[in-house]
Amino acid sequence: MSDVDTPEWLKAHREANTSSAGQRGWLPGQSGNPKGRPKGTRNKKNVIAQEFEKEASEVARVVMKAALKGDMTAANMVLQRLSPPLRARAEKVMFELTPDAPLTEQAQQILTAVAAGDIDPETGKLLIDAISAFAGLKQVDDLEARLIALEGRK
Repeated sequence: MSDVDTPEWLKAHREANTSSAGQRGWLPGQSGNPKGRPKGTRNKKNVIAQEFEKEASEVARVVMKAALKGDMTAANMVLQRLSPPLRARAEKVMFELTPDAPLTEQAQQILTAVAAGDIDPETGKLLIDAISAFAGLKQVDDLEARLIALEGRK
């Protein structure tokens, strides 16, 4: 590239990189785009969002009409927006559980209820996981009590 073809910004960049020892890139206060973004230029996303706000009800009406006429894609869009997604809900279960028993015995009682068909395996797993989490919390409490007791001896 000759000097005639080289743009000014590239000349400035090359000078900045050759004149300052060890510094790379633009000098402070120097821009690769001196004109910058023209004042008053609107962000394209904002323009699209504003236009959509103006026509949103009409778009919704068109999609609804298409769904009512049998367009399954439009119907899917309407259903996704209007109805919340279904969540799995566990049924209430009744079985024998001794609350004062050790945690391993409680887990055994849950497994017995699963084996007897009183509760489904997924609910049994959920309950045993809850017992495990409770056991972890109980361990933290026990360790804290032991630590307080040890510090009290000193």
